[in-house]
Amino acid sequence: MDNALVKTYLEEKGYADRLTVHDETIDTVEHAAMRIGCSEAEIAKTLSFIVDNKPVIVVTAGDGRINSSKFKAQFHTKPHMIPRDQVEEITGFQPGGVCPFAIPEGIPVWLDVSMKRFEYVHPAAGNEYTSVKLTPEELEMVSCASGWCDVCKGWEEIE
Repeated sequence: MDNALVKTYLEEKGYADRLTVHDETIDTVEHAAMRIGCSEAEIAKTLSFIVDNKPVIVVTAGDGRINSSKFKAQFHTKPHMIPRDQVEEITGFQPGGVCPFAIPEGIPVWLDVSMKRFEYVHPAAGNEYTSVKLTPEELEMVSCASGWCDVCKGWEEIE
């Protein structure tokens, strides 16, 4: 899928000028950080899960890993990622390009608190070559997030 849908969506929200098309793939946190020129932690990973037989998207900081017990406390089930070969059919985007906006209606988006420590985060924007630079607050608004959650381990808030 090209990112035309995402570009149109971001134009309507007033953030299309934040899109960047990269010459090389940003399909992993490591690749994205290298291309964008930020830390791996500042990459907003968009992960897709099945909860109660329905898709749910959780966006985390690039250095966060899903913690099973925290996930279960939030969603009342163990984390089960959508199988890779079903991601595009369910979310509308291929793995490596899934973004937390311009997704099919009815898929809730949750944002992990691990991203709140950054001025900007960089989620994919519809394909493995496009990213968008947003503050965590802008990401919350643009994604129409259901809310903030705490489902990650592996990162620590610096106080």
